Amino acid sequence: MAQSALEKDLSDHLARWGLRRFTSDKEYFQWQHETLSSQELTNLHDRVEKKRKGSPADEIAFYDLTAHPHILPVLYSQRYDYYLAIGPLVAARIGEAQTILDFGCGPGILTTFYARQFPRAQVVGLDRSSASIAEAQKKANELNIHNVRFECVDVEAEPLTGAYECIVATHALVQSEQDQGLPSQSWRTFERAHDPLRQAEFERRTGTGGRLNRLIAAMPQAGRLIVFEKTRQLARRVPLQRAFSSRDLQLSEQPALIRYVLVEELSEDGPFYVLRKGEGSGPAWDEEPEPDAGLPFDRTHLKPDATDPDAPLYENHWPSAQQVWEELEDRQVIRETTRQEPDGRQMHVELGTAEGLVYVYCANTFDQRQLVMADPARSQIVNAYYDEIVAGDTRSNVAGV
Repeated sequence: MAQSALEKDLSDHLARWGLRRFTSDKEYFQWQHETLSSQELTNLHDRVEKKRKGSPADEIAFYDLTAHPHILPVLYSQRYDYYLAIGPLVAARIGEAQTILDFGCGPGILTTFYARQFPRAQVVGLDRSSASIAEAQKKANELNIHNVRFECVDVEAEPLTGAYECIVATHALVQSEQDQGLPSQSWRTFERAHDPLRQAEFERRTGTGGRLNRLIAAMPQAGRLIVFEKTRQLARRVPLQRAFSSRDLQLSEQPALIRYVLVEELSEDGPFYVLRKGEGSGPAWDEEPEPDAGLPFDRTHLKPDATDPDAPLYENHWPSAQQVWEELEDRQVIRETTRQEPDGRQMHVELGTAEGLVYVYCANTFDQRQLVMADPARSQIVNAYYDEIVAGDTRSNVAGV
């Protein structure tokens, strides 16, 4: 497929930053080891481990290190396809805005792209990594981009100054990737109770509430907020959307899930939100699971896999597995376990028979669903799989049940 004009401009822009596109982990890591010293790689690995612990100081130290001009092209080349996916989407929605804020801009790779695309607008990049801000300003000067400036500001400690007609926050608003979000009311449902205390706790844990308040305060009434976060899981998507809604932010368009690769690893993030203040006739908030690839169950069409006789007759690892399980005829429960897990989720595991088959069904309050069905002749193996799940050993390959 031919590149759009925006994608071509962005590819040229990324080349100016020294970024390269890789489709092979082997090629990428070979380049990484050829470019960076063993000491630099050791320092990076140490910083990554400290960053994962969640300390703001360790996170800033990590981004300060990655902003080094020798390290930056190598590290940020991993995100090449992320930039190609997000940059054109944002640029296409900036419109006539004359003041643009890129919140959490890092070293300014996309910020400088937006500034080049909209030379009549005033663009500000904001980040709390001083080294990233310094490198961003240096690169903007090298590229002769004069309508952009960069500021080192921690919005959790101080308010923003000025007003911005368009604010962009991509992978910057919800800082905790490990946070599981808001559990459903029980393992039987995907619905979340409207619990103000749990919502406030999510916003506090992830820092979303404070950051969002600062950004909204810097938006005029007709302003736009563009958000893209790692909140595809329903348990994280729902509290983020409720944070928007409770602050009088409404959708300007249908949110979109975005797919891109990090070298060889497929990433499906989002949704991609375009928001505005006040009431309107835009799309309604959706708190349902997204449409999935789970197959419907039809007893009359089940056939053993000729290439793998040990494969189950039916398996579904998607939210739709719940509906299939609910609609099974003649369902008889043989054994079941419902308990609270150490991480706070409620889990239910069930072994039974239905429609002449044996099955294992597993569900929890963080939206995971799994249904596996097999011929009765394999009931011993299905029983063993049930025991493994109950014991907490989920490493078994379900396809081998």
